[in-house]
Order: sequence, then structure tokens, then C-alpha cells
Amino acid sequence: MSSDFTRTRNKKRAENAFARRSGTERNKGPRKNVYNDGQAPAGSDNDPRSMFPLRTTLALLLCTGCVALAARPPVGIAYWDLDHFHDTLPALFYDDSDYTPEGRLRWTAERYARKVRCAAAVIDSMALPVVALWSVENEEVVRDIAATVEGDYSYLHRTLNSLDGMDFALLYHGDRFFPHYVEPGRRYLYVEGLLRRGEGLRDTVGLLLCSDARMAGGLIADLRDEHPGVRLIVAGRAAPADPAACGLRDGHARAERAGRGNIRARGGWRMRDRILADTAFRLRGGDVYLRRFLLDDATGYPSPTYDSRRYRSGCSYALPVFVYLE
Repeated sequence: MSSDFTRTRNKKRAENAFARRSGTERNKGPRKNVYNDGQAPAGSDNDPRSMFPLRTTLALLLCTGCVALAARPPVGIAYWDLDHFHDTLPALFYDDSDYTPEGRLRWTAERYARKVRCAAAVIDSMALPVVALWSVENEEVVRDIAATVEGDYSYLHRTLNSLDGMDFALLYHGDRFFPHYVEPGRRYLYVEGLLRRGEGLRDTVGLLLCSDARMAGGLIADLRDEHPGVRLIVAGRAAPADPAACGLRDGHARAERAGRGNIRARGGWRMRDRILADTAFRLRGGDVYLRRFLLDDATGYPSPTYDSRRYRSGCSYALPVFVYLE
């Protein structure tokens, strides 16, 4: 087993990641001149030159505000259930014989490599600095994904105490997130660290990844008591009855009201996975991440890796979800 924190870096990937992030910024043209010179006589009350000191002051204040906002760009965070992403080797402590080349599902090295490439392509297309993954079997799977993405991601993985062997993992840009405390548990992973939102602006955040909605409320309450002052972000199957009572905002409430969801259930879309953000953050948007190659051509539903015993070659039956925080 390798070290807890492994960095996969090279100059080309860093340049590609920077180019993608830079490409998302809006190119602003020159500011229009709002003054209509020559329309008022010099020295009159309407002469723009007589108002120059006041207008200069206002312009300086506006520019100062623009610089402050530019120094605090929104931070994107994504969560994705990778639908039982096993390696091809039999496990020692639980039965995953179905996910072997000779097993019931014929989980071969070729099929495994295809899913690695698919997951990496989705992560690269999102181009977000923090991506949480659920349902990966072990660190080897996470390492293969991190080695395949073009983005400059570090990764964090912990083995959880679960009967099916599924774990959480975190891919993140090492210049944006600095984890310093990790707490694994049954069906959850808590990662605390510094989140860099701009030059000189860092927040201590606690990222709670949870795969059991029944546990989410209790975990949130415990973390509020044990880590006061930490800005909490909850991702996964986490839907307390009243997020506001926990000091959280649901980043996907609006998308859910509009009929969108990240899985298909009972003939419709359901928002099973979501991201809740501390009220200290300003939500700048949240939704389901959708690309055509994630959907089955025949049904229009998310394309799973397996449908019962039938191999479908998709990434997952669940679509990623994301939010932007400021």
C-alpha cells in the first residue's frame, strides 16, 4: 500500500489544467466611456470635468471592489458514485469473485481499463479542483484514475469498514486544497483542510462524504459539536430533513424542483446524491453534470457498467453532481 497522499504531476498536465481553467474566464472588452464630452459648457453644473474628483473617488471604490471579487473566484466541487468500481483481483476479506475475469460478470482487464478511461474523461471534462468519488474498491483503482486524468490532481484514499469493500476517495488540486485531518468511518469519510479560494484567502473546511442518508443527520450534528468554526460541506446521500437547521444550504434544491436528478428511479429522475454547503459560503450554482456519452443511446438514461449480468460498458448508473461556492 502506498502513502496516504500521492501526487501525480508533470509539466504537461499542469499546463493543460491551467489552460482549461483559464479558458473558462470571461474575456472582458475595454470599458465604455460613459461621459459624453462636449455636451455641457465648461464650468457648468453638468460639466463632467467639474465632477472629476467625486467620479474619480467612485471609480476607485468600484475598482477596489472588482479586485476583491476577482480575488475570490468560486470554487467548484463535484461528487460522483462510480458504481462498484472493482479491480480484477479477488479480495482477501470479502467476496468479490463476480468482479474477476473468471467470475460471473467476466470483469476483465480490458473492461477495467475502459472504465478507468471513462472516469478520467469525465473528471477532466468537469475540470473542477475538488472531486469526491464513491464506490471505488481500493487505492489501486484510485491511483489508476489519477494517473490517467490529464488534470493535475493529487488523491486521497482510505479503506472503510464496509462489507462490500467500497471506499471513498478524493481527487484535488494540490494548490487549492490542503488536507490535514482525515477520519474514516462506516459508510463515511471526513476530510478537513484548508481550501484556497484566492490569493491569501483560505478557509478551514470539513468535507463529509456519506453514502448512507440515515447516518447523515447524526454525523453532521457530531461534527458541528466536535469541529466548531469549521465550514462544513456534505456530499453524497445526505439529505437531512431541515438543512437550514444544521447551518447548511442544499446546492441542488433548485435543480430538483425543476425535475432534474442524477439517477433514474420509478420512471423519473431522482436527486439521490447532493452537496450541502455551510451557510458561511455563498452558493453560486449547483446541478447535475450531464454529457451525452454518459447516457445510453437507446434509453436516454445514465449508462451503467452492468445491467444485472449484462455488460453495458458505461461509467455509472449515477450522474455526477457539482456546486460552485464563493
